[in-house]
Amino acid sequence: MNFLKNLFGGGGRHEDRGIYFYVQPKMCKEILRVRVDPLNDLSQTEDGKGYWCRKVASAARCPFQAEIELYFDKNKRFKDSTVENGELVSEEAWRAGRGD
Repeated sequence: MNFLKNLFGGGGRHEDRGIYFYVQPKMCKEILRVRVDPLNDLSQTEDGKGYWCRKVASAARCPFQAEIELYFDKNKRFKDSTVENGELVSEEAWRAGRGD
């Protein structure tokens, strides 16, 4: 029975392995939280020396979608980013915008 619980996710709490980034699309007051799963979202770079992923974030009332490219080293640790039509902001800015 434990096998079925583990297979279908009924085996208790699972740790969130996500890496979170916070982006504010251009001309938008809202700050969005973007989750990257290092086991599923990352692709190896062409040179084989690291990983990268691309995410698109959009808010309901904003005219622009922010396009985010994130770069990671060979150990899947965050290194660098580029953002088109927006900017990365801190988690603190995101929390302040939510009233936390």
